[in-house]
Amino acid sequence: MSRGLTVRFAVLAALLLVALAASVSLGSVWIPLHEVARVVAGGEAAVTVWTTVIRTFRLPRAATALLAGAGLGVSGLLMQTLFRNPLAGPFVLGISSGAGLGVAVLVLAGGTAVGGVFLSIAGPMGSLGHVGAATLGAAAVLSGVLLVARRLNSMTLLLLLGVLFGYAANALTTVLIHFADAQRIQSYLRWTFGSFAHVSVPELGLLALLVGCGMVPALLPAHSLNVMLMGDQYATSVGVHVRRIRLIAVGATALLSGTITAYCGPIGFVGVAVPHMARSMFASSDHRVLLPATALTGAVIAVTADIIARLPGTEYVLPLNAVTALFGAPVVAWVLLRRRPNEVKT
Repeated sequence: MSRGLTVRFAVLAALLLVALAASVSLGSVWIPLHEVARVVAGGEAAVTVWTTVIRTFRLPRAATALLAGAGLGVSGLLMQTLFRNPLAGPFVLGISSGAGLGVAVLVLAGGTAVGGVFLSIAGPMGSLGHVGAATLGAAAVLSGVLLVARRLNSMTLLLLLGVLFGYAANALTTVLIHFADAQRIQSYLRWTFGSFAHVSVPELGLLALLVGCGMVPALLPAHSLNVMLMGDQYATSVGVHVRRIRLIAVGATALLSGTITAYCGPIGFVGVAVPHMARSMFASSDHRVLLPATALTGAVIAVTADIIARLPGTEYVLPLNAVTALFGAPVVAWVLLRRRPNEVKT
């Protein structure tokens, strides 16, 4: 690795450490950094309640943001590479919509026969129930996507079918919203705002395991992804098993985006914008560089967005998706403006 790349990675790692420290220190109550360091090292803070706040709430929240940002960034890079489309993101295959439908069935139809069956499978109401419901919904869409992916050679057709899966899931969700009462609608809407605050310490271990299981296969085919940038025919001619790489990438993306959506709600714009930021910072299209760079960049952005959403020093909390949209929309607009019209492919 060249010295320039090493410096860039070191800067990103330093920014991530600063963001994590700020995330644990800042909030409605400010906790001094030396007290944070003492608790992280296994000690007790000068104020007893600070220890509880750090260990029970802020550390899991910061870790969740790190995992979610890294996972969404990598899954967005995979989708942009596979579709050779700068606007592709981790939710283009309808996985997020499937997860949303699962939660909608649990929350909006909880009092019906269908909702009761779903509730008995997904678990009790609350964070764990939402995770179970979202996972089942995402898994249903994922099964359809993987089944279709095995039969198609065209990534454009797969993209269109993914969009159709998403529209179908959103249509069913809209029907459920139409017949639900106001209280259930409000509960569902709160989930759609996105948040890193609802992952408990026991759930964090499972989230880390699932994100890790999605990241490993995403990082392995870096050289093959580089070749696929030249087109499928060229990749096949030099010995790349294109269909296998597609299945690995689609499966990894579905696992990452489905898991993160299940635990944190649908987090928008991070997966689309972060890969472009990494490309600009590292001036490279080499996936051996871009994959870890995107993971680090996504983690920094997600942790920073969560800090902003909490409005440190106040009791108010903004919807996370509002913050990520305010960050991501200018990046996407910049991508569109700097490219020629015929360069944005579908």
